[in-house]
Amino acid sequence: MIQLHCRWQNRQLPPPKKSELRRFADAAARAAGLPSEPAWDLNLLFVNDTAMAKYNEELVGHTGTTDVITFSYFDDCSEYEENDTMIELIINPDAAVREGEKRPGGYAWEMALYLVHGLLHSAGEDDLSPGPRRRMRRREQECLEILQQQFDFNALFKLER
Repeated sequence: MIQLHCRWQNRQLPPPKKSELRRFADAAARAAGLPSEPAWDLNLLFVNDTAMAKYNEELVGHTGTTDVITFSYFDDCSEYEENDTMIELIINPDAAVREGEKRPGGYAWEMALYLVHGLLHSAGEDDLSPGPRRRMRRREQECLEILQQQFDFNALFKLER
């Protein structure tokens, strides 16, 4: 089971309940095919567009904001100690609001997608070329369908301002 560490730094949008987010993240990690034993730490940081643009430039070398940035330490090791931080995700709820207005499922679906997307990158999926991108999109759908059977995304990620 993963241990979740979460910081919500987006003041425009309400944070999800930590207990529900913990359950969701654990189920999403399993759906993505990540190991559950020994227990490992998942760090989530939720920021706004301004902070995300800063992180994107400083940490990734890209200009502008984005939806999610993933740091996976599973790539660098074949073994890890219990409670090691293995994944860090920086998620931008502002991007989820914008994209949610254009797509079915809205804000809540986008937030679930960003978390799943980051976890799939950590599980070895790639979206930098057409073939792997198609596979990743298929895996995202599979994971979200599994999670939708267990969770109400709209109840978890509420869009109240």
